[in-house]
Amino acid sequence: MTRKRLNKDDLSLWQKVTERTEKLDVNQLFRAEIDGPAPSAPQIRKTTSVLLGKPVPKPRRSTHDLMPSLPDQIRKSPVQMDNKAFTKLKRGKLSPEGRIDLHGMTLDRAHPALTRFILGAHKNGKRLVLVITGKGKMRDEGGPIPVRHGVLRHQVPQWLSMPPLASAVLQVSQAHISHGGGGAYYVYLRRQR
Repeated sequence: MTRKRLNKDDLSLWQKVTERTEKLDVNQLFRAEIDGPAPSAPQIRKTTSVLLGKPVPKPRRSTHDLMPSLPDQIRKSPVQMDNKAFTKLKRGKLSPEGRIDLHGMTLDRAHPALTRFILGAHKNGKRLVLVITGKGKMRDEGGPIPVRHGVLRHQVPQWLSMPPLASAVLQVSQAHISHGGGGAYYVYLRRQR
């Protein structure tokens, strides 16, 4: 990148600006008891470089999330079903006996539909069903209140762990890529007694 040389008009204008400015004393600008601590030299350089138009690396985006991600939570949950069947399930070797697609539904429509589907599948003696939630859209603009990525994707495991569905559900696992990956869940149901 080549820098442009200032012409005589620009230099004279800059000279007038610098004649009218005074050097600021940072220690007098900030009072620790009111404003917080005075900025450090790197912070001042960073601010100055922004004002002078020099490129500054973008700050990392915070997720505002103190909990582990949902796939991590599901992965760390203890295995309730047979280990051999669970291994087949994780590899996508077991085929679901039923499926429900909650794509595009609102929470108030999806919850009753999921409840009816799971209880009906359990009543009919099915063991493995697929619940498709979709991955969700990224809607967090970085504001002060966090917005979850994929509302249904986060809500469905909670619904499955609460009554009346908890009594029918043995295991919830993220689906294999062949059955929807991060946008679907395997729900392994208990045997009917």
